Amino acid sequence: METAATAPSAQKPPRVDGRRLRSERTKQLIIEAFLALLREDPVMPTAVQIAERAGYSVRSIFERFPDLIALRVAATDYALAQALAQALALAPARQVDGDRQTRVKSQVETRAFTCERGIALWRVLLGTEDESGELAIRIKRARETAVTRMELMYKPELATLAPEERQQTLIALEAITDI
Repeated sequence: METAATAPSAQKPPRVDGRRLRSERTKQLIIEAFLALLREDPVMPTAVQIAERAGYSVRSIFERFPDLIALRVAATDYALAQALAQALALAPARQVDGDRQTRVKSQVETRAFTCERGIALWRVLLGTEDESGELAIRIKRARETAVTRMELMYKPELATLAPEERQQTLIALEAITDI
């Protein structure tokens, strides 16, 4: 017979491994150091520079990332997640039902905000996207997100175009507003 003390719901929650938490925190600090270095200088930082900024050894970097490309992928994921969270919180699609001038102003302000936040990482990604299929996928997703937002903001104007012309217009808009 099962008692309250032996019932599955009365079991203790699994213990949190402190080493794993420290390792994840180290990984996070390495990513943040990498991004901070990019904001200061858009040249790809070395492992030594990243380690110094993070306050860890170069070995710590390569214990968590097999190479610097993997670090770039992780930093890109982190930056994109942050950008998405900020876009939802700070730069939502506003004035979607406003007149054209209001929508254009809103879109320009929002795009400027997101570009200013991500310019350093974006430059490095574009310069190294051939090195990693993972980076190329992330760049494509970021561009698709920008296009989706433009489709929302310019829906009335785009609705008047034929499908092929609409697609060409979206490509042009993305290109001229790209970081």
